[in-house]
This record gives sequence, C-alpha cells and structure tokens, in this order.
Amino acid sequence: MIKLIEKAKTTHNLNESEILQLLQNDDINQELFKAADDVRQKYLGDFVHLRGLIEFTNICKRNCLYCGLRRDNKNIERYRLTEEEILDFAKKAVTYGYRTLVLQGGEDDFFTIERMTKIVQEIKKLGVALTLSLGEKTYDEYKAFKAAGADRYLIRIETTDKKLYEAMDPEMSFEERLNCLNNLRDLGYEVGSGILVGLPNQTLESIAKDILFFKEINADMIGIGPFIPNEDTPLKDAEGGNLTLALKVMALTRLLLPDINIPATTAMESLAPNGRIVALQSGANVVMPNVTEGEYRKLYALYPGKICTGDTPAHCRGCITGKVTGIGRIISDGYGFRGNQNTNAHDKN
Repeated sequence: MIKLIEKAKTTHNLNESEILQLLQNDDINQELFKAADDVRQKYLGDFVHLRGLIEFTNICKRNCLYCGLRRDNKNIERYRLTEEEILDFAKKAVTYGYRTLVLQGGEDDFFTIERMTKIVQEIKKLGVALTLSLGEKTYDEYKAFKAAGADRYLIRIETTDKKLYEAMDPEMSFEERLNCLNNLRDLGYEVGSGILVGLPNQTLESIAKDILFFKEINADMIGIGPFIPNEDTPLKDAEGGNLTLALKVMALTRLLLPDINIPATTAMESLAPNGRIVALQSGANVVMPNVTEGEYRKLYALYPGKICTGDTPAHCRGCITGKVTGIGRIISDGYGFRGNQNTNAHDKN
C-alpha cells in the first residue's frame, strides 16, 4: 500500500485496481493524506484561495433524490434574489477581499439567458474571477455566459455510474451531463466537477472509476462532498457518507491531478468540527465561504446541519482566515486560476 501511495505521489497515475485497493484499506489513511498534502504543497505552495459563494436562488426544476432543493420538496421556503441583491452581495464580498465569486443556484428558469448574461457582465465589472454553478444549460447559454465574462463553471457529475446517476436524478440523462462538461471545455471555461460520496448503492468500484474520470476529463477543479441525508427528501433514511472516505477520495484526486483546485467543502465541516481544516491538510487548497446575507443562508437547505447559517459574511471571512493562517497557510490575493497559483493579484482576469 505504501508503494502504491508512493507511485501515485511520483507518477500521478494509478489504475482502477490500485485506486480500489487504497479505498478499501483504512490502515494507510494517514500516509495517504500526508502524500496528498505533500503534492499540494509541491505544486501549489501554501496558498489557500477563498471563493465567495452567493446562493442566489433555491428554486429548482430538477427532482434529484438527495437534494433539499428538489422540486417536490414542499417543506422548503423558496426564494430568488433580485439582480440588485446579487450585485449588492457581490460588491460587499469584494470589500471583504474576495478575488473570486461563485454564483450558485438551483435550475431556475426565471434566470433567462438575457438576465443571467446581464448579471455576469455587472459582476465582472467588479474586477473578480467568476465561477457559475447553474446546472445543465444549452451550448448557446454556456457560450453567452462565457462571452459575458464568466471564467469557470462547476457542474458535478455526482457519480459516473450511469444506472446510479439516473436513479438518483430522475428525468435526467447521464449522457446530457457528460455533454455539458464537454461543451464547457470546448468553450474555454475552467471546468469543475465532483461527486457525492456515500450515495445509496454507490460502490467503491464506482468511486474508483469516478476518480479516473476526473483525470480523463482533466478537470480544473473537483469538489468532493460526503452525502448527508436530508429529511425532506426520499433518501431521508439513508445511511449517508462518512468524512474519512470523502477525504480519501479527495486525497487520491489530488495525487492524480496534482495542480488542480480542490475545495475543502462545507459538508465536511458539517460532519466534523474543523472538517475543512482537515481537508486542507489532506490535499485541498480552496475554501468557499458563504457571502449570501440574512435568512437566505438558512433557506439554501441542500442538507441538514449546514454550518455558519447564522453568521454574517464579514464574520465568516474573519473566521476562515484565522483557521487557515492558524495552520501556517497563506490567504491568496490572486484569482487562483489553475497553473497560476501565485499571490500576484493581477495574474489573470
């Protein structure tokens, strides 16, 4: 097992069987996490990139079994930020020092190509890098957002097991998800994907395939989160994922894709105190603090136990800065594009 970890650390290549062996063996977890941390340090230095997250709508036309925003959830209070609110939160985030903003929402058809393009253009005037996470859109929509200035797009595959994907995401097509990722790459976005770890009927074999898929598409950013059952979804009685396995998947992803951006996800900290710091010490190099304000933070209820829903964006900025610097890391003042990880704030826009 140690030889396998060393192989991954030096060659950044493992086959499916080798990945599976490491996923199955919990005796070498600390060595695995240390190797991922070493690779992160070698390729990216000690910089941590903060991305300010604006959750602008919790209305979604999709009905994914694991998600609290699913269309059939009648127990959630729905909201949709106005364009003025989105820009207000964005401007405040810039004053807190964020160089990248992430605009994330459910698949809400109110935000037409015209509305969304205008919002992207206005946010880009603030001099930030912009990531969009809006779900499945047409090629023309992705193209328009890119032309308006969007830099990155995040769309999780959730699982590369087609049967499991279509069971978890009714009325959705696995092929269409792949098509979206291909379109985004063709259009020149930095492309982000990722999976939920611990979905019902997910196997370690399929997770090994997921990790190889990330390498195959040469993703620029990968988000790994443990599945946390939501009581307002059909999976409310499911067991859910555990932090250790999610960290292992993240660490293996770092070893195979040494220079990509990997967030320490909020869901990890919902399962364990300081979960994000543990993730930063196991291969992650990005944190995405919430810069949405007020009651909206509680209403974007993907899963229960979400952290920091009662905090202000200013408090979150100070809190995460303290945690990051407390483990000897440096808050980057760059935009954090892949392959350009220095702190020069003018590296690319």
